Amino acid sequence: MSIEELARANVRTLVPYQSARRLGGKGDVWLNANEYPTPVEYELSAQTLNRYPECQPAAVINNYAQYAGVKAEQVLVSRGADEGIELLIRAFCEPGQDAVLFCPPTYGMYSVSAETLGVEYRTVPALENWQLDLQAIADKLDGVKVVYVCSPNNPTGQIVNPQDFRVLLEMTRDKALVVADEAYIEFCPQASLVGWLEEYPHLVILRTLSKAFALAGLRCGFTLANEEIIRLLLKVIAPYPLSTPVADIAAQATSPQGILAMRERVAAILDERQYLVNALKNIPCVEQVFPSETNYILVRITASSAVFKSLWDQGIILRDQNKQPSLSGCLRITIGTREESQRVIDALSAEKV
Repeated sequence: MSIEELARANVRTLVPYQSARRLGGKGDVWLNANEYPTPVEYELSAQTLNRYPECQPAAVINNYAQYAGVKAEQVLVSRGADEGIELLIRAFCEPGQDAVLFCPPTYGMYSVSAETLGVEYRTVPALENWQLDLQAIADKLDGVKVVYVCSPNNPTGQIVNPQDFRVLLEMTRDKALVVADEAYIEFCPQASLVGWLEEYPHLVILRTLSKAFALAGLRCGFTLANEEIIRLLLKVIAPYPLSTPVADIAAQATSPQGILAMRERVAAILDERQYLVNALKNIPCVEQVFPSETNYILVRITASSAVFKSLWDQGIILRDQNKQPSLSGCLRITIGTREESQRVIDALSAEKV
């Protein structure tokens, strides 16, 4: 018997999530992973690496609770929001029995996490405007324990209609969790559902330090939920999910000064986004620039695969969304520095339509 045959059948057939780093490339303009474009410097203060870290470091939890406007008991910190996605399936879904549901086009890790854990996933394609198809969701909810809704949605960039969220939360009451993935919420804070936690005991919110906090390399995320849910997740999380250096930097990033610096970065990114959007609208190969509430924009481009390859060869790495449902001809562009924006604008302007 081969080693391959020893593996679980679902893992043998699994297509792994194609992260920006896995896709590779030799570029010098990296606009494919929705990262902040320049590094933020931190000094490590903790020198206790001979000891195991706290499971849920108090400084990180308290800082984030204060920032998010919730109680410390409503916060769980993990290795990126990706671990939060998986912990929810591990804690709430019986393999081979329960299902999760999400609405493509959306973030790719919901399906990968479900498949890895042997849990069925169901998809309900979003409507033409990428809002929720509530009737179709209602028809598929039987046996579903967790519904993932990314808002603002990756890769489309728009907020999910708050009224639709309310309908979904009423529809799932006492049946399933609704998980609002708010990885990009710092770019449109008014759209957060954090104020709804009291009203909806089955609402869960995912957050991250990877985007607006400029710490994608730290791998630190948060799950916000009512205490009962957090207690269950604490049963299945790893004993030491955050290393001491990660906890040290996360505490600094979520301090009042850290929050202030993050808000200044967000303002700069929003200005740069507007500059790029205005320029793209005047480029012949650009058919459509979709509205965005995030640090990236989705753009429909003539002969997009050829354009993607052409820019790739020039060292400008974008994210090709052609294979996603309803995103034919679309590329996703992370907002970078002014120099990076200019490289994209010049390269696209030079493309012959």
